[in-house]
Order: sequence, then structure tokens, then C-alpha cells
Amino acid sequence: MTDRRRVNGPPGGTAPPISIVHPKLKPARTRAPDDLRKIYLRTSLTPPASGSAYLEIPPPPSPSPVDSLLKAPNHPRRKSPPSLKLTCTVHGPRPLPRSAPFTPYMQLSTTVKFAPFAIASRRRGYVRDSTERDLAAKLENALRGAVIVEGGGKSGADIIVTILECEENGNTVGDVVEDSEKLGNDQSEREVSNVNTAMMGVLAGCVTVASAALVDAGIRCLDLVVGGVAGLSIKGNGEDSQNQHIKAERQEGDYQIILDPSVREKSNLVAACMVGYLPSRDEITELWITGFVPGGGLAAEELVDGAIRAASQIKSVLIEAVNDGTRAKLRINGKDAG
Repeated sequence: MTDRRRVNGPPGGTAPPISIVHPKLKPARTRAPDDLRKIYLRTSLTPPASGSAYLEIPPPPSPSPVDSLLKAPNHPRRKSPPSLKLTCTVHGPRPLPRSAPFTPYMQLSTTVKFAPFAIASRRRGYVRDSTERDLAAKLENALRGAVIVEGGGKSGADIIVTILECEENGNTVGDVVEDSEKLGNDQSEREVSNVNTAMMGVLAGCVTVASAALVDAGIRCLDLVVGGVAGLSIKGNGEDSQNQHIKAERQEGDYQIILDPSVREKSNLVAACMVGYLPSRDEITELWITGFVPGGGLAAEELVDGAIRAASQIKSVLIEAVNDGTRAKLRINGKDAG
């Protein structure tokens, strides 16, 4: 006789979830340095909200032993490689409560939340953590430079971005760096950073999808703000490039700028940059650089220029998605008027 008050386990054995993030199994980047992954962007998907948008970036098409293992018929977790899927809703502008102090500017409130199932290897909680608060603060800084807040006295707009799926947190800047003892105590000899490059791609996607949702909500903006990511990598692949990091001095030609780095590709990154860019005004509203940039300010400028080039290529997708959403609304309004 079984106890009905107790949740009994399955009668047979079960295989635990397996997450493989071995760095040696990561495939080398096969895309050209200036090639970006395909982007799917669409607006007006959430009718109750004032504006909404959905963005999806598939994983890079590079076969590897990891992919063949995950696609094996006897593997307990047959799942496609993780991609980036974001949804954004904008509520407002709407009046603030009577108890709120008067302000001649419209107030922006940004919220970034990971879905509990966003990361396959672990389940996230419902309470916002430090990573989500940090992404929300950076997103607000990027959008404030584009939104026209003047003339919206005692009103506010809530921007909510939900991360439905994102890449694993297994790749960090300086993926080819070994123990710190081999690099010495000099800061100039270190090419390592513990900041994850996946969060830069997530933030860039949040900026782009939030910009599309703002336009869909009819909020006045100076320009469309686009997020772009670029990385500074060591040229070459294999063991030779992995052993070059112990050298304190490098030539300028040993590095190259790659656009849209992915954590599923082994790119030998030593630094990365994310920008929130206004293409028509040629202005940067948000800048995030991590890692060791060799050569001083000149290499940093090239890294920022690479992120701007990535944002400029995404601009065409954003403009097309906004135009398609506007045409769809005009067709619907025309049918209702007729």
C-alpha cells in the first residue's frame, strides 16, 4: 500500500541531466570576422501591452563533437543548441500615482528577468539577482539617450524584458589563459577576465528588442538604439595560439577584431566590448568593455569601432521589423475604419 501523502519517485531508474561545457570540445569559429548570426525580430506580439517585440538569434552553425553527442538517440537530453530568445513589453506612457512627486520628465523603469528555464544547466529563481539588476541598469542607460522624456510630466513607462533562452555561462574572456602563476604578478602580462561574454550578447539583444518595443508603443525617440558586440581575439587556433598567452609582449598583428562572438565558438578572446549605438546621430549611449586590451587606447578604439560596425549591421533588421509592424497596424486601422 502506497502513501498518498508522499510524492513517490518513478519505479525505474532515471538518467540525471548532463551539461557538457568542456573547453576543448568547443569548435573554432568558422564565420568570417565581420559575419553576424541571423536575427529574427518582430513587433506587436503582445496585444495587452502598449508595445511589444520578440528577438531570436540562433546558435552559430558549426558542427562539433558536442553537437553529435547531444543529438545521439541514446542521450538522455536530446536538445538543440541554446540560442538567444528575448521578449519585451512596454506599458505606458501612463500617469503616475497621486502620491508621486511632480516631475516635468517621463520616468523610465526597466526590468530584466531570466525565465526559470532560460539556462538549461540550472534553474533560476523567481527573485531578481544581482545579474538581472545590473543588466536592467545598463539597459536603462542605453535607452535614456534615445527616448525623449521632455513633455511627459508626471508619467512613466515600464519596459520589461524577459530572457526566454540564452547561451550557457561556460565561456569567459581569456578562455585560453591558464593559471595566474604562469602569467606573473604584472597586470600588463595578464590577459584574463572573469566577466562572461554571454551577458554582453544578452544585453545587446535587450537593447535592440527594447528599442523596437518602444517604437511599437508610440513613444517618441531621437533615434533607434541598437546593441552591438565585438571581441578582441588572438589570431590562429590550436595549441600554438593557446600557448602564446604567456608572452608579455605582443605585436599588433597578433590580434584581430571579430563581430558577434558566441560562447559556443572558441575564439581565443582576450577582451570584449558592447555598445548601445544611435546610427543616425552617430552617438553611443552605453559602453561596456571587459578584459585586457593590449596596445593602450588605439586597440580600445578599434574594439569600440568593431562593436559599432556590428550595431550598424543590425540596424537594417531593426528598421525593417519596425516598418513591417507599422504597416500591419495601418492595415488593421484601415479595415476598422472601413
